[in-house]
Amino acid sequence: MKVGVLASGSGTNLQALLDAAAGGRLGPARLAAVGVNVPGCGALARAQAAGVPTFVVNHRDFPSREQFDVALLAALRAHGCELIVLAGFMRILTPLFLDAFAERVINIHPSLLPAFPGVDAQGQAFRAGVKVAGCTVHFVEAGVDSGPIIAQVAVPVLDDDDASALRARILAEEHKILPAVVRAMAEGRVHADGCHVHIRPTPP
Repeated sequence: MKVGVLASGSGTNLQALLDAAAGGRLGPARLAAVGVNVPGCGALARAQAAGVPTFVVNHRDFPSREQFDVALLAALRAHGCELIVLAGFMRILTPLFLDAFAERVINIHPSLLPAFPGVDAQGQAFRAGVKVAGCTVHFVEAGVDSGPIIAQVAVPVLDDDDASALRARILAEEHKILPAVVRAMAEGRVHADGCHVHIRPTPP
């Protein structure tokens, strides 16, 4: 399965995917392209260093979200992408995009959704005083951080935590769960039934 990754920032989750691919841990998934909407961002440099094809579609060059999404779609299709992974991609995709890749767009979010959607989820969790935070991989719908949940990992909030320490521990789990879900998707082990998602275990 050819995977297209979209990112906007430093690209640490992208790096987890690049490392998993290099180590043969993505199964039949292949990173076909990395696209960014922020020229010069860290994710772009990481992909280029790994020899993965890249493209830049700057959202500031388009007067509407729909026109931006049309350009994104064209770039992803040019690389034959079948699964789209949002790895720190800070744009809301329109139904035009999501319909083109129905049940083939996934996102990583640093909270146990549906709790704490949106930006700074780790800070939201810390300020709320919860005892357990975590991260979620989910299918993307038109809403913000909505869509059926594929997998989650819980991260305890320790007594001596601050927001920065919690953020770092959640990120470490993101780096494990995202490649695992991408592999499961490529192996056909993820099945959505309405709002319920099932992942079959890896064959022995």
